[in-house]
Amino acid sequence: MALMGAPSGVLGNRCGGLVLGLACAAWCVAEEVKAAPAPVAADVSPQSWVTVFADAGAGGYEAFPDVCRTADGRLLAVCYAGYGHIAMPDARLPKGGRLSGCFSDDEGKTWSAAFTLFDGPYDDRDPSVARLKDGRLACTFFTLKPRADGQAGYESLGAFIVTSSDNGKTWESEPRLITKAYYCSSPIRELADGRLALGLYAENEKAAWGAVTFSEDGGKTWRAPVDIPTGGLRLDAETDLIQLKDGSLFAALRGSTTSAWSVSKDGGKSWSSAEQFGFPGHCHYLHRAPGDIILMAHRLPDTSLHYSLDECRTWSANVGVDTVFGAYPSMVTLKDGTILIVYYEEGPGSNVRAKRLRATRQGIEWLPVGG
Repeated sequence: MALMGAPSGVLGNRCGGLVLGLACAAWCVAEEVKAAPAPVAADVSPQSWVTVFADAGAGGYEAFPDVCRTADGRLLAVCYAGYGHIAMPDARLPKGGRLSGCFSDDEGKTWSAAFTLFDGPYDDRDPSVARLKDGRLACTFFTLKPRADGQAGYESLGAFIVTSSDNGKTWESEPRLITKAYYCSSPIRELADGRLALGLYAENEKAAWGAVTFSEDGGKTWRAPVDIPTGGLRLDAETDLIQLKDGSLFAALRGSTTSAWSVSKDGGKSWSSAEQFGFPGHCHYLHRAPGDIILMAHRLPDTSLHYSLDECRTWSANVGVDTVFGAYPSMVTLKDGTILIVYYEEGPGSNVRAKRLRATRQGIEWLPVGG
């Protein structure tokens, strides 16, 4: 969810755009479609993707997915479930949007029925999930509620975490606050030194920027966020991180017209001034594939990815993943070394899809899911 010009304390919607009322979701999607580059060619034959979530029982709109492997070997996918892009509590859904999950026992070919992972009293959204080295699953998200003054728009309760110690069978019912003033759109990244790192973002009337917070006690407590210098750019952020082979941290940041990156050489204490990639991207997801090929999937154009063969110093040309516009992708390495990528469609009745690829130093090869 990028925040573009929302007044302080009023949260923009997940797709980006000023939130001033219930019509904002359709407005922001239309604006981003209009501003998007021309679609790129992608293999979208009927056999090229599978449906992960079709209806999680909260209104038929599923979006903003994430995926990881559990300690018992299954795949766990999570998503936002509601009746629309923003689902405030009403007669249809008294507790508003919720976080849903499902499992795959066959490397993503088929998926279980959806279950409710977490459902607080307001609109819980944008879940990301990671398996930690101790075997726990950690799901991060943020929550919106109607403005207390009764005006149009929404305010944020902050970014939260819930965990599971039994491979996703049960989850904490009381979320722990990570930060009140920032939002999250990407999973926890566990670093070589054992710390947990989480990309964040924030905005006010004058600026928007990315940030990172760290936990040294397995996610129980989190340090004050470290802001990433914007270099004069407005960065709607949706920050994601990856640790490079030399130990430095690389951050990808959503921008208003083109996305950007920053590097920390001191473990996240300080960050370089953001520089532009030269291509657009929303909610980047960074994943190290076998052979030290770093994949960076994102929205725009449509659902796309770039890859790097040199530890994020340079990037390939754009690779089309799908022609649907939702994106907010996530990736996991399968047992055979190929990659499963999940993303969403956008629009009424939006579903979550998955495709499978093999990343080589010669390029990207698309494969049947479960093949």
